[in-house]
Amino acid sequence: MNGLTLLKCICEDTRFNILELLQKNNKMSVNDLVSKLKKDQPLISHHLKALKECKIVNSKENGKSTMYFISNKEISKLISEIVKTGKKIAVICENPAYCNC
Repeated sequence: MNGLTLLKCICEDTRFNILELLQKNNKMSVNDLVSKLKKDQPLISHHLKALKECKIVNSKENGKSTMYFISNKEISKLISEIVKTGKKIAVICENPAYCNC
């Protein structure tokens, strides 16, 4: 996967929020994500499916539920770096109207 394709896969609010939670919590079920994100289950499932198709997220059956996790350390590190960089840029942004995307 090239860089642009990767960014297209993660560059959506719900998907990125899912990835942030998975990066912090290692593994989560759909119900966990629904509860934390306060979004409907079909929406979360749709985005998890897209992230799995991009091979960014994997899943494993755990009894009656399925646990989702980030597929590798590089993706997890990337999510962490994006969050850190975003916070730094927000601090140095001179015009909040342009930096509040």
